[in-house]
Amino acid sequence: MKNEPTSRLQFIQQSAAAVTAFTLLPNPANAAKYGAFGAGSPEVLDPKSAIIDDEILASAPVQKAVAAVKEYKAAAESLTATLGKDSQADIGPSVRKNLDLVQLRQDLNTLNTAFDEDTQRGTDRLVRLIMQDVTELETANKQKPGVQRSEKRLDIMVGKLQKLNKAFSDYLAFV
Repeated sequence: MKNEPTSRLQFIQQSAAAVTAFTLLPNPANAAKYGAFGAGSPEVLDPKSAIIDDEILASAPVQKAVAAVKEYKAAAESLTATLGKDSQADIGPSVRKNLDLVQLRQDLNTLNTAFDEDTQRGTDRLVRLIMQDVTELETANKQKPGVQRSEKRLDIMVGKLQKLNKAFSDYLAFV
């Protein structure tokens, strides 16, 4: 069999097919993982190596913020239990009341003042994750009247609550 020269049209068609295959077919994403942080970990710093100003931590506003974060964690656990009992429960009012975004951010930022800059890099990331998960939880809770919540949506909500619980635990590990 003789190799015949490829025509210009055949070359363009083969090139287009190759480019399409490389750009449209999904490829796994690989994130970097360096020691205890990177892919799979929202933490930039191990809480054991955190530098905390004990005087600021002992102050009344920061202690009030610590107590509030513990209440937020308890609220997330309570909401998980509520959904466990009734998968169709409307937890929106409870989320807005017990996980109020404005107060939550203020309490987390107040608590953050007790940490040095390097520690705050880790806690700031946790704060962003917490705020995002609360927002996404509210969005996932919204249902049209008379429409049952699907199992998939319930799983999303429970997953967000579990992530919130872990994030609050991770944040409290710094104190």
